[in-house]
Amino acid sequence: MPDTDEMEDVNENVKKIMFVMRKAPHGTIYSYEGLETVLIMAAYEQDITMTFIGDGVFALLKDQNTEKLGIKGFIKTYGALEDYDVEKIFVDRESMERRGVKSEDFAIPVEVKEAEEIGKLMEEQHALITY
Repeated sequence: MPDTDEMEDVNENVKKIMFVMRKAPHGTIYSYEGLETVLIMAAYEQDITMTFIGDGVFALLKDQNTEKLGIKGFIKTYGALEDYDVEKIFVDRESMERRGVKSEDFAIPVEVKEAEEIGKLMEEQHALITY
């Protein structure tokens, strides 16, 4: 069993990282690359939070059909977040409302938060990474 000093060293290595997803899921690589980066960082057992604001809320919509775009969809990959212990997934309420999106439209469970709450969470992070 590790001693107290070893436990503190492990905890010091865990960083709170928030990924802020702002872009629509198709037309650029931002959404896909952001998701891939989250999965990589989660594999290193970091404290990961994902926050979807603006057009980023569209990335979570279930039943996306990318066939006419000629690209492979990646919405199913969001289901892997749970396997990587990424459980803090937040969506900005105002972004949803402006786009006519409801939480039941999403492919995965999310927690809807006000912009002020998201701002406070951002202040608690060691790093913010925006896609």
